[in-house]
Amino acid sequence: MDLLNNIYTALPLVFSLQVIATMVLGTVVGIAIGALPGLSATMGIAVLIPLTFSMEPLAALGMIAGIYNGAMYGGSIPAILLRIPGTPAGIATVYDGYPMAQQGRAKLALDVSLVSSSIGSFASAIALLLLAPPLAMLALKFGPADYFWLAVFGLSTIAVLMSDSPVKGLLSACFGLTIGMIGIDAINGQARFTFDIPELRGGVHIIVLLTGLYALPPAIDLALGKLAFDGRKLEIPDDHEAFRWRGLIPVWIRSSGIGIVIGIIPALGGNIAALLSWNEQRRADKDSTRYGKGAPEGVAAAECANNADTAATLIPAITLGVPGNAVAAVILGALLVHGLRPGPDLFTNNATTVYGFMLTMLVTAVLMFLIGRFGSKIYIHVLRVPPALLAPMILCLTVIGVYSVHNSMFEVCLMLGFGLIGFVMEKLRIPTAPAVLAVILGPMAEEAFRRALLISRGDYTYLVASPISWGLLMLIALTALTPVFRKFRQGKAVSAAVENS
Repeated sequence: MDLLNNIYTALPLVFSLQVIATMVLGTVVGIAIGALPGLSATMGIAVLIPLTFSMEPLAALGMIAGIYNGAMYGGSIPAILLRIPGTPAGIATVYDGYPMAQQGRAKLALDVSLVSSSIGSFASAIALLLLAPPLAMLALKFGPADYFWLAVFGLSTIAVLMSDSPVKGLLSACFGLTIGMIGIDAINGQARFTFDIPELRGGVHIIVLLTGLYALPPAIDLALGKLAFDGRKLEIPDDHEAFRWRGLIPVWIRSSGIGIVIGIIPALGGNIAALLSWNEQRRADKDSTRYGKGAPEGVAAAECANNADTAATLIPAITLGVPGNAVAAVILGALLVHGLRPGPDLFTNNATTVYGFMLTMLVTAVLMFLIGRFGSKIYIHVLRVPPALLAPMILCLTVIGVYSVHNSMFEVCLMLGFGLIGFVMEKLRIPTAPAVLAVILGPMAEEAFRRALLISRGDYTYLVASPISWGLLMLIALTALTPVFRKFRQGKAVSAAVENS
């Protein structure tokens, strides 16, 4: 009943003129960003968050929801037409989308991608609305010790599972923890790692870090010609192929379920959901030889799953403060910028805003279909923009956005420094998501740890006194052992290959 009341309260705000305008703008920009190879939803949100600083929270979050949903669909456009995934989640779309384009069926491939993406995003938003409030109620039972282990679990999961090398993931997390410690200690009021620089007393603003790590490295690659692509000769035939859409219903149901489950699990992401869904669809089909050669069901499975991952990743993010991927971490930063602290209190102190945000994920799924349906040919022109022009455009937006937060040139310089660090991290294949997550979860872990010791008067056994703490400890241990299991399985596979040869 509370769910329906909160939705009823938030609906008028969601359909206000300002929020509708920002949702439309965000969706349009998101599709364009996703359609440009090398750019991503994470980058788009990081660039535009500073520009939303003066907006009402729900209007800003509506724009972010549009960018997120739009970019996930937009990545399928170059995947189908150029064989270049616009986003990492578009990899599986290439398998059948590009062969369809080569067969002169690009229009059908884009239509299947659009419909499947919209259905996946819609299903994911419904899951967010239904699952987030009960999880938030469960989180109210967490004590300081439980929150400490929850933060450690989030850090270990992202650091270990989001990188090919756990050591690199942990290195990135340590870098983020160091950045998170800069500023005034919240417990004793002492300055830490400020080096007597007054601008650092308030800590490093999350927007400065996000913009530097996620917006500038793609711009540098574009400027260096590393992300070159040629879309000047792209054309979409006007022929409408007769197609039985009813046959895709089982595909959409299966893929939506896979995408939602994968989205809830931290550190997996849309690319895993798309690949798993595509493989499951191929396995379930009686004629598996069609896949990889231009099967519309393959495009539907991949696109529906990677879009069903979007809102689902926000379920643990907004209820527990543990983002499941890099985009969710950036969105947490956006919530913090607008004074909204993720966690169960968000559903009591800011119920209207948080339910409004969840509804914008639902509405932008519909807007994505409408905008994509009538503007697909327009977005082809986005691929004709010379990559060399995109780099200065992105740089100008980031500088203006970061400067507008506090009118501080120091923060602009800091952002440029983080951009260079992010560029080097990408070249060394060190993931940046653990660093961002550590900046968010590090202070949370420290505060919870110290509060737990204050409550228990220094008794460390208090940290393992509750069943919730023990459950989280088991999950942390399982996460830490995952790389060992991976190496063991790889070793067995190599041994089997040697024996067969």
